[in-house]
Amino acid sequence: MDFQLSEEQQLLADSVRRLLENNYDFESRKKIVASEAGHCAKTWATLAELGLLGLPVSEDNGGFGGGSTDLIPVMEAMGETLSVEPFLPTIGMARLIERAGSATQREAVLGGVIEGNVKLALACYEPTSHFDLSNVSTTATRSGDDWVLSGEKIAAIGAPQADHIVVTARTAGGVSLFLVPANAAGLSQKTFRTQDSLRSADITLNNVKVGSDALIGAENSGLAALEEALDFTSALICAEAVGAMKFACDTTLEYLKTRKQFGVPIGTFQALQHRIVDMYIATEQARSITYLACAKADGAADAKERRQVISAARIKVADSTRLVGQDAIQMHGGMGMTYEMKVSHTYKRLTMIGQAFGDADYYLERFMR
Repeated sequence: MDFQLSEEQQLLADSVRRLLENNYDFESRKKIVASEAGHCAKTWATLAELGLLGLPVSEDNGGFGGGSTDLIPVMEAMGETLSVEPFLPTIGMARLIERAGSATQREAVLGGVIEGNVKLALACYEPTSHFDLSNVSTTATRSGDDWVLSGEKIAAIGAPQADHIVVTARTAGGVSLFLVPANAAGLSQKTFRTQDSLRSADITLNNVKVGSDALIGAENSGLAALEEALDFTSALICAEAVGAMKFACDTTLEYLKTRKQFGVPIGTFQALQHRIVDMYIATEQARSITYLACAKADGAADAKERRQVISAARIKVADSTRLVGQDAIQMHGGMGMTYEMKVSHTYKRLTMIGQAFGDADYYLERFMR
C-alpha cells in the first residue's frame, strides 16, 4: 500500500498547516480556549472556505467525496497545533447522517455543515455505560407522530457549540438514533472544559419532544450506523494523535539540544538519546497503523475486519501516546508540566485521546471479540 500523500493531499495539508499556524500559535490558542465560544469563528469559517467540512461528504450531497485517508494530514496539523475546533464531532456525525439519515435530514443538515453554518455533536454515553454503546437507559417513546426523549447523557464533546445533537435512546425493540436541536425545549446542558481544553457537556433530556423526522435510519437499528461512524472518528483521532506526538518529539529534541547541564547539552547524554529515539519510533509506528486504520474505515467491505483493524490501531496509538507524552514531560523536567509550556498541553491532549471513544482495555476486548 502506498502511504505517500498525493500532490492534492500535500497541497491541502500545507494550506491547513499555514492556516492553523497563523490562527493557532500558542498565545492565540490560550485566548481561544478562554473565550466564551471555546473555538475560533474565523478559523471555522476558513475551514469551510477550504472545503474541509465538505471533504468527507459525497459529491451527491454537495461535498468532495473524500475519505478519512484524505483527512489524515488535516488531523495531523490539528494535532500539532492543538486545535480546539469542533471539527471531528461535526464531520463524524455528518458522515452518520449521510449514510443512515433520510433525504430530508441530509438536505437539512449537510449543506449547513459544508458551509460552516451547522455544527454537530454526539451524546451516546451515560453515567453507567462505560463506552458500551448498547448500554442505553435514555428512552424514546411515541406520542402520536412525535417522539418523547427522557434521560441523561455525559461527556458530549462539542455539544456546547453544536446546533444539532445526535442522541442514542432505547425504543421498544432496541437502540435508535435521533437528531435533536440543541435548543430543544426540555434539553439542558451542564457545560464544562475538558482537561485538554475542549468544550463538553452533560445533557439532561426532560420529555424532549421531536418530530417523526428526527429518527435517523430505521427504528431499533441505530447501533450499527453509530459504530461505523465512531470507527471513522476513531481512525481520524489516531491521526490527530500522530500530529501531537510529532510536536512532542520535535520540541523535546530541540530542548535536549539547548538545555545544558555540567556545561554540555543534555542531548549528549546517551540515556536521553535512547529515549528520544524511542519516542520517534513510537510515533512512526502509530503513523503506520493509522494509515491502515483510515484505509479500512474508508474501504473495508467486512465490518468485522474494519472493527478489528481500527481496534488494533487504537490499542497501539494509546500505547504510543502514553510513552511519547510521559517521556516528553520527563525530559523537560518540572517545567514541562507548567501551563506556560505547550508541551504540557500536548501531554494532556495525548492522554485524553487515549481515552476517547474507549480506552485501550475497551479496544483490546473489542479486538478479541
